[in-house]
Amino acid sequence: MDHTPKHHSNAGNGENGNGARRARQVRFAAGLSGKLLGLTIVFVMIAEVLIYVPSIANFRNNWLRDRLAAAEIAALVLDAAPEQMLPTELETELLQNVGAMTVAVKRGNTRRLLAVTDMPVSIDMRVDLRTIGAVESITEAFQTLFSPDGHYILAVGQLGGNEDDFVEIVMKDTPLRAAMLRFSVNILLLSIIISVITAALVYFSLIRLLVRPMRRLTEGVLDFAQKPEDPDRVIVPSGRDDEIGVAEEELSAMQRDLQAALKQKSRLAALGMAVSKINHDLRNILASAQLISDRLGMVPDPTVQRFAPKLLSTLDRAIDFCTSTLKYGSASEAPPERRVFVLHPMVEDVRHVSGLEFKEGIHFDNLVPEDLEINADPDQLIRVITNLVRNAVQVLESESRSEAGRNVITISARREGSVVTTEVSDTGPGVPEKAKANLFEAFKGSVRPGGTGLGLAIASELVRAHGGEIRLVDGTLGATFQIVIPDPVVQLEPKRARRQSR
Repeated sequence: MDHTPKHHSNAGNGENGNGARRARQVRFAAGLSGKLLGLTIVFVMIAEVLIYVPSIANFRNNWLRDRLAAAEIAALVLDAAPEQMLPTELETELLQNVGAMTVAVKRGNTRRLLAVTDMPVSIDMRVDLRTIGAVESITEAFQTLFSPDGHYILAVGQLGGNEDDFVEIVMKDTPLRAAMLRFSVNILLLSIIISVITAALVYFSLIRLLVRPMRRLTEGVLDFAQKPEDPDRVIVPSGRDDEIGVAEEELSAMQRDLQAALKQKSRLAALGMAVSKINHDLRNILASAQLISDRLGMVPDPTVQRFAPKLLSTLDRAIDFCTSTLKYGSASEAPPERRVFVLHPMVEDVRHVSGLEFKEGIHFDNLVPEDLEINADPDQLIRVITNLVRNAVQVLESESRSEAGRNVITISARREGSVVTTEVSDTGPGVPEKAKANLFEAFKGSVRPGGTGLGLAIASELVRAHGGEIRLVDGTLGATFQIVIPDPVVQLEPKRARRQSR
């Protein structure tokens, strides 16, 4: 079975780093499949070892109990025979069947040595099966298993139902060790068979449940990395309801979001390239318009004298707008140069810049108090308000309204302590619900077809630079945008330091 990831034929050609990454081969032993098989076998063998340790101790105790039971039977036979009537050959055969060299029995206060053949010089290990514990059984079992040949064991077991009666035998440990070795070999063979069967079952189960889905996720990521803008390379979730299914769903959503972000970045790059191409020519055109406007300022006509300064101011702002559009997305706006000024005349300039004097059917109301002062950057604030007014004009012009007086744009302002709140509202249809979530994000928050949303994005950035906030007010007729700009915080510590230095 081939457990290496499959690769496309074009993985190594023309894809640079992605192709090299795609062409990487995973060896079986280093892959998830090989590691899984090896770990399964190791864990099963560890489990078998943990089972073997108490099993070999229990086997040794049972083997000795069997010998003690045979010795008890032999003792009963010898004890029941008349004295000196049992042949020596029969006693020897009974002891050989028991596998013991001596058999001793204690009943009541009498202890009797029933038979003796080649009494050993010394006893190497004494095993009392009446009181032996689990730890002692395991320790002595391994001592027996690994001790040199020719040792003698004294085994003691209970005789009948009386706790004080016992039977004991003395025997060589050679038969016991041989039996324990056969048992160990059988356990080893059985463990290997169980390990192979268990490992195969677990391995193929996990291959189907985990390894193959993980391999599919890996191949999906590598395939998507080659060409992330291709929608056909987005992974299709399998519909599983477990953790892997959740990972597939999240990976698919992340890939779709990444494709959307790449499209937006591409659009921004195309916009920046287009603006950079037209910026030079547009500035030359505006410079020519400025020269003509300067000549118009020399005309003594009162109407020309009234509109010429406004035309010059408008052209200056147009050049600034062109520059700011070129900078958008590639650099942050310049920090605001704040100063205190009266807001009402600026709102009047917005009327002229937006061309509302020549718009039929749209009424403009400047409700800003004539003495209201604000601490802000005048150039940046007029850009904010102008963007909002132009959006309102475009919305009102796109709506077919026949009733007079309904198309109204209103600008009002108020001061509350150290905060100035300016509201720009219109009587249009309002902001659609689908546009509210991304209202102040470029290319996402446009409220009209074909719009870019740059105006609101620039306005939000400029207001935040003042430490303020721009938001859409819900529950109003049409659309109402609220601009909140606090006065700058006065730094008292430097003033105190200067006073102390004096």
